[in-house]
Amino acid sequence: MIGLLAVGGRDCDHGAAGSGPSANATISLSDELDSCGGIKHTGPTMSYRLPPLTTLRLFEAAARLMSFKLAADELAVTPSAVSHGIQTLEDWLGVKLFIRYNRSLGLTDAGAAYLPQVQQALDLLAKATENIPGRRPSGKLSVSSAPTFASRWLLPSLPRFQVLHPQIQVSIDTQARQVEFPRDGIDAAIRLAKGPWEGLYALKLSDEFLVPVCAPAIAAGISTAEDLARVTLLYNIAVSTDWPFWFEAKGVPAVTPQGSSNFDTIHMTTKAAIRGLGVAIGRLPMIQGEIDAGNLVAVLGPPVASPTAYWFVTGPDSLARPEVKAFRDWLRDELLSG
Repeated sequence: MIGLLAVGGRDCDHGAAGSGPSANATISLSDELDSCGGIKHTGPTMSYRLPPLTTLRLFEAAARLMSFKLAADELAVTPSAVSHGIQTLEDWLGVKLFIRYNRSLGLTDAGAAYLPQVQQALDLLAKATENIPGRRPSGKLSVSSAPTFASRWLLPSLPRFQVLHPQIQVSIDTQARQVEFPRDGIDAAIRLAKGPWEGLYALKLSDEFLVPVCAPAIAAGISTAEDLARVTLLYNIAVSTDWPFWFEAKGVPAVTPQGSSNFDTIHMTTKAAIRGLGVAIGRLPMIQGEIDAGNLVAVLGPPVASPTAYWFVTGPDSLARPEVKAFRDWLRDELLSG
């Protein structure tokens, strides 16, 4: 899973379940009593009593996220469908899996014990499906992307990929959530983070550089770092350390600004700077378009290298899929060649 978060990230390599007979195996006509009164299996037939697979996916997502609504968003169903599926699973098992509070969820002891085993089983099924020999290309690719990268580079550039690979249908998910390969149905992710991640394939796509940016009218009054004390500094909550990092990298004391404003996305922070609400930390190269258009002015340069970068990330076996490999190769050629 990529906690990006962060994109921070993790991925687990689960082993197979125990090698002994399945507790859920039923006795078929090919079973007979042995001399001790036990059961021995004399034929190849074995059946399993399993709940519907869909209910297990609903349970896993709801238990991991501790929310029916978030699980519904992740699986592209309604919250009522999640609730109904969980109820179906609980009825099938004959045990409650969740404690339903007024505004939150909790797992029962049974639910807490069941969750890691269900996750292991889904992982094994997903990996077996991913790695089956001779599997034909699906023609579909699901990409989870950092929102800024998706809106500023990926979407404008995607037509070039489609010209090269018209047989591949690309879906882009920009939800700010952790991704688990391959369980979540996401084939690859693009994250702004400090990679790489153990157990995952990761390719650095673009380094980042930080520079203060503001509207031209404000830029006219800024020539030294001390001038920042007379303006409003704009902060992106997700990367609130940008300003402290920039002051430290420049080797100048941090100032107490005239005011400060906080925004929850890079996009909103950039828009606020364009509107003249203050000075923000711009992230190059993603903000270069606004600078080139004259909407923003970079001040107090040169830019400083950021500790984060944009990464292409996927499961260790996913590059065996032609769709994932084609997308990786295209990103590499577009962003890293030359």
